[in-house]
Amino acid sequence: MEGFIKDNFVLDNAVAQELYHKYAAPMPIIDYHCHLPVDQIANNHQFENITQAWLYGDHYKWRAMRSNGVSEDYCTGAKSDWEKFEQWAATVPYTLRNPLYHWTHIELKRYFGIDKILNPSTAREIYDEASAKMSSPEYTTQGLLKKMNVEVVCTTDDPIDSLEHHAKLAKESHPFKVIPAWRPDKAMNADDAIAYNKYIDALSAAAGLDIATFAQLIDALKKRHDFFHANGCRLSDHGLDTFYNESYTEAEAAAIFAKVRGGNALSATELLKFKSAMMYEFAIMDHAKGWTQQFHVGAMRNNNTLLMNRLGADTGFDSIGDWNYASAMGGYLDRLNSEEKLTKTILYNLNPKENEVMATMLGNFQDGSMPGKMQWGSAWWFLDQKDGMEKQINALSVLGLLRRSVGMLTDSRSFLSFPRHEYFRRILCNIIGNDVEKGLLPNDMEMLGQMVEEISYRNAREYFGFYK
Repeated sequence: MEGFIKDNFVLDNAVAQELYHKYAAPMPIIDYHCHLPVDQIANNHQFENITQAWLYGDHYKWRAMRSNGVSEDYCTGAKSDWEKFEQWAATVPYTLRNPLYHWTHIELKRYFGIDKILNPSTAREIYDEASAKMSSPEYTTQGLLKKMNVEVVCTTDDPIDSLEHHAKLAKESHPFKVIPAWRPDKAMNADDAIAYNKYIDALSAAAGLDIATFAQLIDALKKRHDFFHANGCRLSDHGLDTFYNESYTEAEAAAIFAKVRGGNALSATELLKFKSAMMYEFAIMDHAKGWTQQFHVGAMRNNNTLLMNRLGADTGFDSIGDWNYASAMGGYLDRLNSEEKLTKTILYNLNPKENEVMATMLGNFQDGSMPGKMQWGSAWWFLDQKDGMEKQINALSVLGLLRRSVGMLTDSRSFLSFPRHEYFRRILCNIIGNDVEKGLLPNDMEMLGQMVEEISYRNAREYFGFYK
């Protein structure tokens, strides 16, 4: 059967269509948060087939396959790449009205020019055609970035990472930049004393500093922060279940670190105080260098203990959490703001009930120093679909300034995920176009076109300072 991803997919009217095709589609992509393996970019990795590029590491697809009764052998197990693809193809017809159905067919069309519906009867044909293209020079990792007009990719990197692959890429000539982003979560997650001390030992080695005290911990992190900055980093990112803003003293933070460094488990109150202290120190470092700090808040991770122990993290067993963090978030941002240490900030929520909380919190700390200093990040993870994007865009429009948004990101581990930017842009243009049709916005294509270009690309280019 012929595919359904037509030129005007998701675009309901002539205004939306002109906005997308004339203004949104030509804009390059700045993907300021993703989980792509930078070594594969630096080494210009060539995938052997579509399964390796499309299904390896994709916990979205694995969750759908498990829900469809597919054995783990075909998700993370030892079955062949073709057998895994075959099981995914059998699952696709059951993803109707799930965003995976749209993503799957947009990706097949944009990367491979395949305009067929993926199902068991087309699986072999599509697998062979896509895999043959994956072995050609233009389908290396670097080729895939060029194909999608990607201008900037920000990876997610631990403070102990060597950044050797980023350094290699920076010395070469490419039409895209690959920039590290600082993800220091492990430096504050002291819930497991044994695992935490193992990490602190690795941080000590990376920084070349002994870490026996809290002050030495901060010194080591500052040294690595300096190293990241020297290698082009301009963003941090924090994956939080909730915000931390427990009262503590410097003496308490030092004593708590000494306790855990000695191999002793911390109490719940001690953990809250320690994480609050670390979140403050991270923010101070970012402000000193003019970085942007990002907070992804609300994931309840690793819920399936049996499979977590067997497969590890990031394999599809996370869900939306339900914490009430408005007060802690406000207190945390207010402390930094009161000390004039609040840097550019992007907040992302995973629970949709927090949409208006996030959108209104931002307005408390806009200070007029720059447009859109405080950003509400695009719909994230489980909300990264048509309904979720529309709700995020509408709430931001009502409670903030949509036109100042820095737009979309993939948050993906797959080199075939960049059409998510197209999906977002189409949805954005359709919302604006429908408002024009209803008489809610003026039919001023020059003004609306500029707005679409700004949200799609120009705001992010200006906001992050990658070219300064």
